[in-house]
Amino acid sequence: MKCQIVCSDLDGTLLGKPDATLLFRNLWDALPSDDRPLLVYNTGRLLVDALRTVRSSDLPLPDYLICGVGTLIHHVHEKRTVQEFADIMNEGWDRARAEQVVRSLTGAVRQPEPFQNEFKSSWFLSQATPDQIARLGSALAEAGMDAVVVYSSNRDLDILPRHANKGNALKWLLRHLRIPMETAVVAGDSGNDTAMLQLPGVNGIIVANAQPELMEATAGITCYRAHAICADGVIEGLMHHGVLPTSCSLHTQEPRAARYEPEIRRLLSEAAPESLTPEDRAYLGEAYSRAVAALRRNITPMGFSACSLADNETTGTDGNYRSVWARDGSITLIASLPLTDPDIRECQRATLRTLLTHVSPHGQVPANVNIDTASPDFSGIGGICSIDSGLWTIIAAYEYLRVTRDTAFIRDHLRVLQRAMDWLTAHDSNFDALLEIPEAGDWTDLFGRSYNVLVDQVIWYRANIAFGRILETLGRGDSAGDYLRWSQAVKSAILHRFWPSTSAGATRRTFADMQYSVGDSSYLLAQVTPFDFNWRCDVYANILAFLLNVLDVQRARTAFRFMWGVGVNEPFPVANLYPVVMPGDPDWKPYYAVNLLNLPHHYHNGGLWPFIGGKWVQFISRLGLRTLAIQELLKLARLNQRGVQHEWEFNEWAHARTGNPMGKAYQAWSAAEFVMAYHEVGLDELSA
Repeated sequence: MKCQIVCSDLDGTLLGKPDATLLFRNLWDALPSDDRPLLVYNTGRLLVDALRTVRSSDLPLPDYLICGVGTLIHHVHEKRTVQEFADIMNEGWDRARAEQVVRSLTGAVRQPEPFQNEFKSSWFLSQATPDQIARLGSALAEAGMDAVVVYSSNRDLDILPRHANKGNALKWLLRHLRIPMETAVVAGDSGNDTAMLQLPGVNGIIVANAQPELMEATAGITCYRAHAICADGVIEGLMHHGVLPTSCSLHTQEPRAARYEPEIRRLLSEAAPESLTPEDRAYLGEAYSRAVAALRRNITPMGFSACSLADNETTGTDGNYRSVWARDGSITLIASLPLTDPDIRECQRATLRTLLTHVSPHGQVPANVNIDTASPDFSGIGGICSIDSGLWTIIAAYEYLRVTRDTAFIRDHLRVLQRAMDWLTAHDSNFDALLEIPEAGDWTDLFGRSYNVLVDQVIWYRANIAFGRILETLGRGDSAGDYLRWSQAVKSAILHRFWPSTSAGATRRTFADMQYSVGDSSYLLAQVTPFDFNWRCDVYANILAFLLNVLDVQRARTAFRFMWGVGVNEPFPVANLYPVVMPGDPDWKPYYAVNLLNLPHHYHNGGLWPFIGGKWVQFISRLGLRTLAIQELLKLARLNQRGVQHEWEFNEWAHARTGNPMGKAYQAWSAAEFVMAYHEVGLDELSA
């Protein structure tokens, strides 16, 4: 049935990524005016604020605004409030009495007056549990209030008349306009959008940066779950639902610099023109072809090898390179999914099969499986287990399922995946939502981080989302909700523990908070223990935190400005750590000199990693800074072109000061992440 109305949330959905907002407007305006659906913005903002926001952004003017979490409907073109809807809000509503109940039962802080209206009482209440929200709803009912409690973003509490929420308001508007529910497309990102997406018959879109509370509430509901964030995700969903043509260009001019912070405005003003020179375009095209060729060198019957077996000599401890690694193989699998080559697709499947058929009886995914002997290795240097092997394997299984829809393969391995998830869950020994990691127990296997290590917590968040989505896809919505719900606890714990804040809203101060202070952070800290923290910027983990939707766009831009400002991308993208650990530093460990790997600016101690460089390009592109992202992709191509013996070796890592390539040649994840970055900035479309 043809779409007659599109209703979308604003913040975090159509707003948040300026280039995507501008692209949405251009695509919307390009629809024939006599065939264009009605456009409705459904927002928690009040009317004056909503109108100001629409006019100051690149959004197209809507036909209607639903404001105040469904408490008011405004006809934009006629510049009037729909009075018929306002009349029904008064039934059984007493805001003063509702506020008395909230004060008596919670420690919530009332939001400023501009966020209130006569049918909306709004509060800040951090980390509220489902039981707290349920008790509040019961107390309101006992007080004779016909009210509903809406809690979103793990912070925002709204008390509304019973008939007022985003879903009911849209339902009323559809009935008022005599538009069938089945012809409506709705989009959202947070808990207060749940009511819209739960309307029977609507066509839903959930953007990739959606809050875990929305994912949990909509588990089992048929809707389109976008791979892209913010307005990019809405566009993706509108294409899926047939509102926008799939043939339209997904790239547009840069939004006005005024949409960004002053530092980013300066970067954009200094950047080269958005359009690539023919020489640059040809060079990147060659780099892409070389990356695919390098990736193909790692195809084996058991899956992706960490590096090309034919092009590298392995002696001593290097023998483990002749393996399918859970971490390397999973990251390579995910990054190579844009490729439809049947040999690469089969290698992706083989990688998962090899890892999942060698999981231990208690659920540990091997660090690697030897290609020559098919024997699994569950430990790394010093016999320390690899925690993130299981995390990445679960994420890779979901991403493979999402792209290929190979449900039979995943269903066959579901019990093993469940076992792996149970093993990982056991590493949260104090039940605080974060995993306890042994020293050198993740990808930095010769680096002294332990306990709550940032990179592992970020991947743990995504693993919960991934496993929940696997269960949901296989028709196990109830079980899926448990993991999607827990991911919300993980995300909240990460932001609280690793992003220090001096704001009055910060709660649950820990021992480390009391003993140390770094003020207001510009990035997520690298590590936290019960007794101290590591204040360094783990560049890789902060990049992942945005790509895997732990950080919102605003925090990600803050982290980007810091990392760009200190030059983590010079001379090539990108050093994995800033600043490096020097001998004599309290964080220095004697074993950093083992094999001379972790000297300053080497390997995990601030070395250049091309696979992280690929994620850096994706990070910048998803911030909406495509011009800068393409510049960084050019720099990354030049790094990958360097080689110890030949050009285009896509080496494992490089020295951060000289850019000289180090490590093995034709590294699978170095090549695959370049492929993913090339697709992320849309160069595949320009080449088509």
